[in-house]
Amino acid sequence: PAEWDAAALAQRAHLLQTWEWGALKQNFGWRVERIAWRDAANLYAGAQILYRALAPGLTVAYIPRGPFGAAETLVPFLTALVRHVRARGAFLLKLEPDWQRDDPRAQNLRAIRARPTFETIQPSATIELDLTADLETILARMKAKWRYNIRLSEKKDVVVRVGAAAALPAFYELLRVTGARDHFAIHSLAYYRAAWELLAARDRARLFIAEYAQQPLAMIFVTAFADQALYLYGASGNAERNRMPNHALHWAAIQWAKTRGCARYDLWGIPETAAEPGETENLPTSLYQFKHGFGGATIHYTGAWDLVFNPVKYRLYQLARKIRQNKIGA
Repeated sequence: PAEWDAAALAQRAHLLQTWEWGALKQNFGWRVERIAWRDAANLYAGAQILYRALAPGLTVAYIPRGPFGAAETLVPFLTALVRHVRARGAFLLKLEPDWQRDDPRAQNLRAIRARPTFETIQPSATIELDLTADLETILARMKAKWRYNIRLSEKKDVVVRVGAAAALPAFYELLRVTGARDHFAIHSLAYYRAAWELLAARDRARLFIAEYAQQPLAMIFVTAFADQALYLYGASGNAERNRMPNHALHWAAIQWAKTRGCARYDLWGIPETAAEPGETENLPTSLYQFKHGFGGATIHYTGAWDLVFNPVKYRLYQLARKIRQNKIGA
């Protein structure tokens, strides 16, 4: 684990390519492999691959925010990677690299016959704050209302503190409220506890708690790896929302991330259309507006790429996904 994460750290890989993230997924239904392009002294490229059997004889392979490595090693590495995954019996290899749109490395994916797809798993766009400036500049880049709300939360006696494992049940209860209010599915408490235990053990996670009168109003689960801090999960109740606990939480997390030496604070996902001219007013929620108010830059990723090994099974897979989505929509 230490050698893998050291290589991922040196290559500025994403959190989802760390050993701990793979261990988390392995505890919840995925089989994990880590393969590398290396010599005796150095690891030049790597990929953490997650496998899941959707049905007997129907296994998908997935690389979240990977592979990672030097551009000049990607072509031979990807060729070996394809042979490896095909030999494992997967009908599909889905890749979602940690590359921005129009990254020239995407041509290496075309070279292995992978094709872009709209069926993404990770966010296809996000907002990222530049933490290399001083705190005053970071604050000045925010919208005036956001600076006001940060100050207002303090005036309204909101206190932000760092929580430990004992706070996870309260975090989960707030998350259940958030999921019901904002109409999204959540994992089990066991999943978030496992994520905390694995990441906190390597000092890569913090649970920030915003309280009023010693009652938790909102919490965020933030990670740090390489030069990036990542707002991974957030939860808030319905009470005392006028005290702006979420603004206070992110300001505390930004300060922590900067102290850690992170150069970026990723707000973890916005709708892909959010930065298109004239479309922000059509978003169904205030998600984009809230994140955009912190003054970051909109980042568009290269998206998901599918390499199909068995076209018949792939069509069955797409049909099953469409049926499932229609049922959810109904």
